[in-house]
Amino acid sequence: MSTGTKPDTHAMVVVHRVFQREFDLLPDLVEGVRDGDTKRAAVLAEHLSDLVAALHHHHQAEDDLIWPVLLERASLHTDLVHRMEAQHAALGALLDRIQRLTPVWGRTASRVEGEDLAATVREASAVLRQHLAEEEDEILPVIAEHLTVEEWGKVGERGANGIQDKRKRLLFLGAILEQASPDEQREFMGELPPPVRVLWKVVGGRAYYNYTRLIRKG
Repeated sequence: MSTGTKPDTHAMVVVHRVFQREFDLLPDLVEGVRDGDTKRAAVLAEHLSDLVAALHHHHQAEDDLIWPVLLERASLHTDLVHRMEAQHAALGALLDRIQRLTPVWGRTASRVEGEDLAATVREASAVLRQHLAEEEDEILPVIAEHLTVEEWGKVGERGANGIQDKRKRLLFLGAILEQASPDEQREFMGELPPPVRVLWKVVGGRAYYNYTRLIRKG
C-alpha cells in the first residue's frame, strides 16, 4: 500500500499489532490450561505455532528484502540496521525455543512444561515490544526514503504469500482487521482481490469471531 512516489509503510504498523497482541495474550492462556487438558493445549499449541511461523516469515522478508537495501543506500543508518538485525537474531532464538517447547506441551498439557512455555513467550513478547517500537519509530521513515514503491510492494507480497492454508490466511486477515481503524480496514480491504473481499464478507468475519472465542475462552 503506497501513495505517490514513496512507500506507505503504515501497513506494517497494523500488522505489528497482530503479533504484539497475540504474544501478550498467550502466556496467560497457556498458564490457564488445566494440567493434562490435551484438547485445550492442542488448540493453543497450533495457534502459537502458526503465530511463530508467521513472525519468522515476517522477519525473514525484512532480512532478505529490506536490510540489504538500506545497508547499501542509507549509510547514515548502518548502526540502526545492524541493531535491527541483532534484535531479529535475539528474538529468533526465543522463537526457536518456543517452537521446540510448543508441540511437546501440546501433546502432554503438563503444567510444568506449560509454565516454561508461557515464560518463554512472555520473554519474547517483551523483546518484541521493544523491537517493534524501535522499528516503527526509526526504521519505517528510513524505508520510506530509501526503498522504491515497487521494492516495498515485494515485501508486502512476500508477507501475503507466507500462509498457504486458505482458511488460516482468512483468519490472519481477521487478526489484522481486529484492531484496525475504519480507515485502515478500508485500506487493507481495498488492496484485496474482489473474490477475497466477498469471501471475507460472507464467511470470514464469522469464522474469525468463532476462532477468537475458541482461542481466548480460557
